[in-house]
Amino acid sequence: MPATHLINRVSVLGSGLIGGSFALALRKFTEGMHITVWDRPDTAARAKELGAADEIFSGELAPAIQNADLIYVALPISTTLDVLPEIARHAPRHALVTDACSTKARIANAAEELFNSGEGPLFLGGHPMAGKEVAGIANADANLFRDTTYAFIGESTRAVDDDDAVETAVSANPGARLPGDWHTAEVLCSDPRVAAFLKIVQKIGARPLWLGAQQHDYAVGMASHLPQLAAVALASFLYDHLDENGLPIALAGPGLRDSLRLAGSPYSTWRDIVLTNREVLSAALDLFARRLDELREKLASRELEGDFDAANELYKLLRSF
Repeated sequence: MPATHLINRVSVLGSGLIGGSFALALRKFTEGMHITVWDRPDTAARAKELGAADEIFSGELAPAIQNADLIYVALPISTTLDVLPEIARHAPRHALVTDACSTKARIANAAEELFNSGEGPLFLGGHPMAGKEVAGIANADANLFRDTTYAFIGESTRAVDDDDAVETAVSANPGARLPGDWHTAEVLCSDPRVAAFLKIVQKIGARPLWLGAQQHDYAVGMASHLPQLAAVALASFLYDHLDENGLPIALAGPGLRDSLRLAGSPYSTWRDIVLTNREVLSAALDLFARRLDELREKLASRELEGDFDAANELYKLLRSF
């Protein structure tokens, strides 16, 4: 049986931007998938109206996951931590459970305690590096994951005995990159449930990337969470300095809109992210503040050109991914 056929019934817990987009992507890029959505009654009903769900549930969680091959948790971090124990109790033994949370250390620690028996459902930490500055099912998009990186957490306490399994795992999933712990990642890759899910991820257009939870949280803290807070800081600073004529914003061009796109994100989306990655963010903000001080010192010097050159190179690098 092809690996993807191991996953025929998917339960999506949370049908906001990510969960809703994942359900729509399944509908668009896979065939014969039965999709169940669990959410608040109005949100779940909207998901079904949009064609993202065959079946919807609200309230009690167990009925929504009892027949699932894949349980896709697209809930806020705090809510995910709250429901993981119930998922562990009620998920079918053959199921793969994966999350889409934006920080991984807390999730990985909780999942290690709940899903470590080796006899029940398997947990795979994940984070699709996709999104928009707006949230909710109304903004869900089947193409959201196209040409994006999908991070998977390869940490595991299980021992690895077969050195040939790395080659097997990579050959089975040629699009998956394994820059972190190769051995723990290949243990997961070699599980048929994970292999089936990786194929689905590639079908919806994403590129799997394996790394550790701490490595992930550091990287997203620098490359995703810090830019969000920088946009918030600049936007709130400018808002506090608006005059009665709308200056300085009245003279803003498209460059400011491009720079502040992330400022449109609601705090509700970022609250749990900031709270669960605050150590990385605090250190990143300190380093960034020092860089701003350095830029101020270079305002009257040609040394500033070096910073522009470095910024230009990073911009080119970003466009190549």
